[in-house]
Amino acid sequence: MSVLDGVFDVPAATQPTAMTVTQLNAYIKSKFDADVFFSGVLVKGEISNLTKHSSGHYYFTIKDETSAIKAVMFRGEVSKIKFDPENGMKIVAHGRVTVYPPSGQYQINCDYLEPDGIGALNLALEQLKKKLQAEGLFDAARKKPLPKIPTRVGVITSPTGAAVRDIINILGRRFPYAKMILFPALVQGESAAPSLIEGVRWFNRMQNVDLLIIGRGGGSLEDLWAFNDEQLARTIAASTIPVISAVGHETDFTICDFVADRRAPTPSAAAELAVPEATELMQKIDNIIGKMAMLLDKRVQNGKQLLRFYTEQGLFAHPERMFADRKSQLTLIGQQLQRAAENRNADAKLKLAQISAKLDALSPLSILSRGYAVATDETGTVIKTVEQVKTGERIAVRLQNGSLTANIEEIHSDKE
Repeated sequence: MSVLDGVFDVPAATQPTAMTVTQLNAYIKSKFDADVFFSGVLVKGEISNLTKHSSGHYYFTIKDETSAIKAVMFRGEVSKIKFDPENGMKIVAHGRVTVYPPSGQYQINCDYLEPDGIGALNLALEQLKKKLQAEGLFDAARKKPLPKIPTRVGVITSPTGAAVRDIINILGRRFPYAKMILFPALVQGESAAPSLIEGVRWFNRMQNVDLLIIGRGGGSLEDLWAFNDEQLARTIAASTIPVISAVGHETDFTICDFVADRRAPTPSAAAELAVPEATELMQKIDNIIGKMAMLLDKRVQNGKQLLRFYTEQGLFAHPERMFADRKSQLTLIGQQLQRAAENRNADAKLKLAQISAKLDALSPLSILSRGYAVATDETGTVIKTVEQVKTGERIAVRLQNGSLTANIEEIHSDKE
């Protein structure tokens, strides 16, 4: 049952039944929705009061010098526009004019926005350039130098395009010693940017090349748009491997060109930048070898002259002088050692004589020489007391110059 049922189905002469505000707004909305003119209008003006809702919807006003109209763009349509709307921007909007019943205001439900006077892609490109430049992604200081002699070159492009054939031919001609590794990627369409991003990330994970070339042949701004992707630009900036951007022709510029470590005007030029020319390199090597040989020969000649200078004077001219001095030093040292040895022997002899005198004084033989004797029994035990022997036993008596044997006839003790 419609909110309008029973409101306008009365005779004309009869006063119509009072309607609610909701019914009136609904009726007005139905008139707008039924009018073909309002189903698709183009309106140009300036954006103001722009609100980018967390739901993804955009709410704003389109105004000119004297009038304004409310506008809304729902999330599904927002995702299709290439640029970032801002307050004060002049735009052309396409959409359906309708009424929003809760407030009774009419508005434009936009399904497309385009900058007035400049294409949406061009504006989006300029906006992204300005944003990334402000972040420093284009600064020369953060860009990595290209390797002088890369032995492995990674290429991210279409495997069927003319660009890859040009790169293969030039790499093979200039520097056949370098190996090329191709990551087949899409270079056009909605899926192209994620494909290119995966290529850069794959090479950075594998770390199997010294240098990267990313690009494609020429085309329109729409054809090259994948190379203006913000996420691709950040991925290239974060690459640990140096990157050469080779997109389109010489007059084509993309965000990749600005963020890459080097920009080549064409894929062919990128291949020439990537590797040295083999014959030129060999010539340089030959020149370096020649210069090194000359420098080495010069150093040898200088060394010979220096050696000749020193050998013609001083000790080198009369080496026997050096040995004569050393001989005199050795003779003097020998004499000093001999005197030290003699002094040491004299001291030792004196000490030995002193010790011998002390030993002689303590020797039993010395005591015997003074008239004493040492008596021992038959077992050789020294007899110290009369209690150790008995009458009739045989004893030995040691004198200074010999010994004698005696029999004990009497024993006298000092105690008696």
